[in-house]
Amino acid sequence: MAIERILNSTLDEDEQEVELENTLRPKDFKNYIGQAKLKKNLKLSIDAAKKRGEPIDHVLLYGPPGLGKTTMATVIANEMGSSIRVTSGPAIERAADLASLLTNLQDGDILFIDEIHRLHRSIEEVLYSAMEDFKLDIILGKGPSAKSLRLDLPKFTIIGATTRTGTLAAPLRDRFGMIHRLEFYSTEEIQQVIKRAAAILGVKINDAAAKSLAERSRLTPRIANRLLKRVRDYADVNGDGIIDEKINTYALELLDVDNLGLESADRMLLNAIIDNYNGGPVGVESLAALISEERSTIEDFYEPYLMQIGLLIRTSRGREATDKAYKHLNKSKSKDSKQSSLL
Repeated sequence: MAIERILNSTLDEDEQEVELENTLRPKDFKNYIGQAKLKKNLKLSIDAAKKRGEPIDHVLLYGPPGLGKTTMATVIANEMGSSIRVTSGPAIERAADLASLLTNLQDGDILFIDEIHRLHRSIEEVLYSAMEDFKLDIILGKGPSAKSLRLDLPKFTIIGATTRTGTLAAPLRDRFGMIHRLEFYSTEEIQQVIKRAAAILGVKINDAAAKSLAERSRLTPRIANRLLKRVRDYADVNGDGIIDEKINTYALELLDVDNLGLESADRMLLNAIIDNYNGGPVGVESLAALISEERSTIEDFYEPYLMQIGLLIRTSRGREATDKAYKHLNKSKSKDSKQSSLL
């Protein structure tokens, strides 16, 4: 059956994955699980904007990757009844690219800019007047004959998403009327995400397996959905397609995901701190060189979750492994270890 679906599809593998991911994304607040406080604030702003017949104010969403920033932007657009254009900071290379995007918007449209912290500073400056006055300043020509042209723009909304809000220029950050952080989910919320995704995918999963999978999903919906699809593959090949606790355990062991959701890269990072630096502190640059990872990957992907569950702390002197990290990795402290203890 699965082979027939693949053979009869007109989409290639990458397109199928994108289409599947889109079907798992909730389209409205009712189906968006978690982030209760954020949803309450946004719903109030949306209701007020619709009552006044105005576009919603510019929104900046920030937090670790995989928590639903892109999905929330789509939900806001759907709740407003607006069209949404999606782009990313790195994709806007020149001011002309931004001008093309803005001039093609209609009143009430939403422009979603993912990784907005990666916009070039010159492009950020073009956004200032566009966001505040809905005007676009364009320079025509070069040198003494250059002329400045100011174009009127439709009343639009920019929704920016970033994992590194501190790197945004203050003038750009201040032009967002709403700035919200997406928090890590609770295990119970992730369990709901898994059950919803399983129902959409047509996969049967019992409560014990859903709970176990939720505990290993790093409190992150994107990872929960990714692991669910991989466990589904294992269940289809090595079982009857039903995900129980046994199938779930075997599949996650094959994926090298432990009971806290740590993968081999996470354990490598913690082991590097413990084995090479007696538990820390160690600077992030030294750590990145030691495990051959980019600093941004460590700061944006590994550290937030490790800190959230109490395995790692950041101090002014560097990163330190906690007592809980030693226990989880079955390590013993050396006598000259001076790292802080947590939990």
